[in-house]
Amino acid sequence: MQPLFLYVGLALGGTAIAWWGSAILDRASGRLAAYYQLPAIVQGAVIAAVGSSFPELSSTVLATLVHGTFDLGVAAIVGSAVFNILVIPGVSGLVGRELASERTLVFKDAQFYITSVAVLLLTFALAVIYNPQVGEPLVGIVTRPVAFIPVALYGLYLFLQQQDAIEYDPEPVPEGLSPAREWRRLGLSLVVIVVGVEGLVRAAIGLGDWFGTPSFLWGVTVVAAGTSLPDAFVSVRAAQRGEGTVSLANVLGSNIFDLLVAVPAGILIAGAAPVDFAVAIPMMGFLTLATIILFAMLRTKMRLSRSEASILLMLYLVFLGWMILETTGILRVVT
Repeated sequence: MQPLFLYVGLALGGTAIAWWGSAILDRASGRLAAYYQLPAIVQGAVIAAVGSSFPELSSTVLATLVHGTFDLGVAAIVGSAVFNILVIPGVSGLVGRELASERTLVFKDAQFYITSVAVLLLTFALAVIYNPQVGEPLVGIVTRPVAFIPVALYGLYLFLQQQDAIEYDPEPVPEGLSPAREWRRLGLSLVVIVVGVEGLVRAAIGLGDWFGTPSFLWGVTVVAAGTSLPDAFVSVRAAQRGEGTVSLANVLGSNIFDLLVAVPAGILIAGAAPVDFAVAIPMMGFLTLATIILFAMLRTKMRLSRSEASILLMLYLVFLGWMILETTGILRVVT
């Protein structure tokens, strides 16, 4: 068994590398959005969101293909979604004092996000009903046809964003902007992020073996927080610039991409993977609760106040406390 400090080093090193890659990605995606004259909500919900969610996508693919642990990938995605919903708006709201929003964001993207959560749960339920694993009544095999359901819904989401872009009155393209150079930087950032995420995945598996706990518990905390740093980087910077819509749109867009694309990605590549419905339900239930609380706060005066931001951060501490109790064996809700 490897020394504990090696796994801690992998987690810290992977986080630092993923953060560095996200910084390159943030600059490149912002310049590309300016070149292609995209509105703020599309920039945040698609360009920045997909780019900053690449670590989560990488974690699912690497966990499934390289390490054969699809549950770890799903845990990282759900944990990242909880982190995105609670920590990123919380920190952004404190940094930006009051995080302003728009009706379009609350009523369109928020509702679509709720639909995304429901569709992913439906996907898992279909796997349990029609492809149960022998001897495990609550474990289902998710196959490629079933995994295409959430991906198809993401196609609808892109169509809705494309319609917003058509109706947008664009700003002038900045002078001296080279799209080819920014695309190269974007590609470099993705490679750097993959390297960082591989370190995080290995750390989660190693920590699970060291402490004798399921690796998905480390995925839902360590890997999730590490892979969410790019999202946090993009949203906090937007909040500091006073761009509340971009900050919040990145959070929602990232979670929509994570649930509808990043989770099915490993299945589409590997062909099939098992999912434990008994584990997925409580985790998705907490994510749904966190989502409802955030949307209720955003609907009041279309902004997130400092006190509301603090409540979101405290709720995430509750989530971490729950995971610690699961890890120590005091609670047995998801283990």
